[in-house]
Amino acid sequence: MASENFIDYVKIHCKSGKGGAGASSFRREKFAPKGGPDGGDGGRGGHIILRGNTQMWTLLHLKYRKHVMAEDGVKGMGSMCSGKAGEDRILDVPLGTIARDFETGEQIAEITEDGQEIILVEGGMGGRGNNHFKTSTHQAPTYAQPGIPNKEAWIILELKLLADVGLVGFPNAGKSTLISAVSNAKPEIADYPFTTIVPNLGIVSYKGGRSFVMADIPGIIEGASEGKGLGLRFLRHIERNSILLFMVPVDSNDVLKDYKILLSELEKYNPELVVKDRILAITKCDLADAELLKMIEKEIKTKLKGTKLIFISAATNYNIDKLKDEIMKKLG
Repeated sequence: MASENFIDYVKIHCKSGKGGAGASSFRREKFAPKGGPDGGDGGRGGHIILRGNTQMWTLLHLKYRKHVMAEDGVKGMGSMCSGKAGEDRILDVPLGTIARDFETGEQIAEITEDGQEIILVEGGMGGRGNNHFKTSTHQAPTYAQPGIPNKEAWIILELKLLADVGLVGFPNAGKSTLISAVSNAKPEIADYPFTTIVPNLGIVSYKGGRSFVMADIPGIIEGASEGKGLGLRFLRHIERNSILLFMVPVDSNDVLKDYKILLSELEKYNPELVVKDRILAITKCDLADAELLKMIEKEIKTKLKGTKLIFISAATNYNIDKLKDEIMKKLG
């Protein structure tokens, strides 16, 4: 997933189609020179529609499409002929896309299923022809309704990745190494901060043909909830994850402190995140001896009672199967 291709936020101007006007017409035939009203209805204006597409993972295709316009409805005609509806404009988006009104910030739509369609901006209704206004006392109405005007709005589209497990940790915690080891994802891996600058998704295979989706979120730093580092840009992707896998490397100066900072940043961003199921993984355990692992385990279990703790090493595959078992147990 190249960084220049991963776009998770766009602002677009949407303009629906206006409704076609109803027709004012009267039947005129050889044997009916003074026939009644026969004006047809105008066609509906086109909608702007969001549609979920599992084959998409970015909003890149909308980055440079600043204006989206649907067709106007066609006006009605005589002989009770209705006008053609304006063509809708359908925007395919990845699952996890949220649409908000730019002016109010109000959420308009949320796409979570393949093929799901939601009208983002509604087209104007077509006007009714004069045929609808005939009464017993007014049998030759000339009035026909005009079409309903179109609507337009600036819309924010924001992508929040849908994944079962979200990896949470500081830069160089081993997140990219883990997702590379357990799935077919191939993130860039190097020994410097923010190697991962876009989220990576990987499908992790499990026993019995089962699987789950893991998301490697760019490294959090202290102050991320205030926009520091890669900050708020990627914290929102964690909101959709069922389980949070906290990762702290065994060579950290203070494992417990690092874990608490991670928890604190998530709580500041969204308090609901800290009530999600979570697992604390101590990574890079191939770099430590048994004595250090026992010391860390004792401290965590004493000060963080009830925390699910597991020691792993993606480099040597140590406890990776055990980690998968714990994740599947929580996913049910």
